[in-house]
Amino acid sequence: MRLDRWFRRHYPALSHGRMEKLLRKGQIRLDGRRVKASTRIAEGQTIRIPPIVEGGTNGGKDSVESPYERASIGEDDARWIRAHVIYRNSALIALNKPAGLAVQGGSGVGRHVDAMLDALRFGLTERPRLAHRLDKDTSGVLLIGRTPRATAAIADALRRRETRKTYWAVVVGVPRLPEGSVDLPLAKQGGRGRERMAAVVDGKRARTGFRVVETAGRRAAWVELSPETGRTHQLRVHMAALGTPVLGDGKYGGPAAHISGLSRRLHLHARFMDVPMPDGDRISVSAPLPPHMLETWEFFDFRGGRDDVPRDREDPR
Repeated sequence: MRLDRWFRRHYPALSHGRMEKLLRKGQIRLDGRRVKASTRIAEGQTIRIPPIVEGGTNGGKDSVESPYERASIGEDDARWIRAHVIYRNSALIALNKPAGLAVQGGSGVGRHVDAMLDALRFGLTERPRLAHRLDKDTSGVLLIGRTPRATAAIADALRRRETRKTYWAVVVGVPRLPEGSVDLPLAKQGGRGRERMAAVVDGKRARTGFRVVETAGRRAAWVELSPETGRTHQLRVHMAALGTPVLGDGKYGGPAAHISGLSRRLHLHARFMDVPMPDGDRISVSAPLPPHMLETWEFFDFRGGRDDVPRDREDPR
């Protein structure tokens, strides 16, 4: 695999930009040599990992938690995260990630899925690994590999676009066409802490298929989204570009993304995922809607999607 992917797997809190800086300075080396993030690595090679990545001694902003120095998970958190498992076999685990729960740690993030993975060993000695990511405010199917082989297979399938992903969203307003696609390249803009994705001509290709499932007059619509690429905030930016922002998405829709009387949480849910496995089989997983979206379904009287999820699975903290 590529060196940057190895770091994403083993040191998820290390941002790509910081990793590139360490590579330019020669603080990360492969077999003693300076290399690039795209360099392919192989079994038996030696990666030099600088002390600031391993945690350092200064405790400052440059320190990154080592995966081998994690704090133990409390029993309450362990029970809570296990309650969100919707599928498990010998290779993978699928969670129905709650909205508002970060997948990985970072500045100002104290509670996240990655810190709870020890609770999902289910008898295996090896710690499970995140196979992909969801935005903090997006709920739904999150896949976790139980072995390095399974994790790599899922990541490779995503990279080669061999998976099928379906998201459900409620948007404010109704798209002009009942179905179609949005093909707008995206790039990150803004300084640290104020970053956002924007449609720009020289950005990375981003394409999203959409289909209007049901409408509430012209006020709102239940939309099924099928991302063909996987850019940051892609679905949110593309829906806002149509003039129909995702309900609750103030970042890209501003005040127009909210409807009085409804939850201000993001109404974007990773509903379904189908992924090939190393043994040739395919695994398909569907996640029930979170409570705040179920309430919106009931408010607009949308006919489908009300596969009740127990309300006590919502984190009370």
